[in-house]
Amino acid sequence: MSKRSKTTVDQNARVADAPSGNWVYRVLPRALWPHAQLARWDRPIGWQLLMWPCFWSSALAANVASSPSNINTVWSPEMMLWHLFLFMAGAIAMRGAGCTWNDLVDHKIDAKVARTRSRPLPSGRISRFAATAFLVVQAFIGLLVLVQFNTFSVLLGIASLGVVAFYPFAKRFTDWPQFFLGLAFSWGALMGWAAVFGELAWPPVLLYLGAIAWTIGYDTIYAHQDKEDDALVGVRSTARLFADNTKIWLVLFYGLFAAMAFAAFWLSGVSWPAYVGLALAVAMLGWQIRVIDIDDADQCLSLFKANSHVGLIVFLGLIAALWT
Repeated sequence: MSKRSKTTVDQNARVADAPSGNWVYRVLPRALWPHAQLARWDRPIGWQLLMWPCFWSSALAANVASSPSNINTVWSPEMMLWHLFLFMAGAIAMRGAGCTWNDLVDHKIDAKVARTRSRPLPSGRISRFAATAFLVVQAFIGLLVLVQFNTFSVLLGIASLGVVAFYPFAKRFTDWPQFFLGLAFSWGALMGWAAVFGELAWPPVLLYLGAIAWTIGYDTIYAHQDKEDDALVGVRSTARLFADNTKIWLVLFYGLFAAMAFAAFWLSGVSWPAYVGLALAVAMLGWQIRVIDIDDADQCLSLFKANSHVGLIVFLGLIAALWT
């Protein structure tokens, strides 16, 4: 095979909206590329955004559990590190399973959208049977992670599956599929607290509501990449609904995130570094609102990815508060 032909084959085996230099294409054998693409291993931003609410909740719970006034909860830094590892592993596995499920449901729609028609299922590089088997494997790994937690957390994690399964269908009947994504992607805001205390309280519930608002905001930005194609194939989204009023809506949802997170921190009695981290994160969100051009697809993708930094800053603030 000539060098030019090999390059063409390589490009045809990749997806349009993923970086071509990703480790997936350097490390994995070509036979596994479609599986990696189904799980979005070549686009880590998804599992990162799924992970951060878990990390926030875990760090928030750690602040409460480590308080000298709390004598009824067993907690240690080692336990928190173990929980964080489990949440990261679970986020990778379940984000991959969720994306695989989403592609199985949406493969006919994906074939009509420029950004998604090169994905493994619409391009025919993997069969539905193989994709379904891969979904089962990823879900099993997620289950193995989940059962490491207490019984309440296991039941709470299982309860999220209904929302995850329903999400791909939301875009067919509502202009608010981003809300349903928020319900699923923010579930970790409940899980981190539950893993420590074996129950829920107002702080994780408020954090969950804030994370939903954050998700609606950043996924609206993401959805602006596809709004023309979505309009042609009949897919609904908040990007199409908000249109030229997107900035106003982003102020509303990002502001709601800030208010809910602040309330969760206040009720938990965390120290000042947590509020500094939250303030920096809100400033980053404000910058997104100021600079966004909803007609610039490349910029929308870049701003969407910047939300992983927002998640990291909030987490670092809570960690700093833990040791202050």
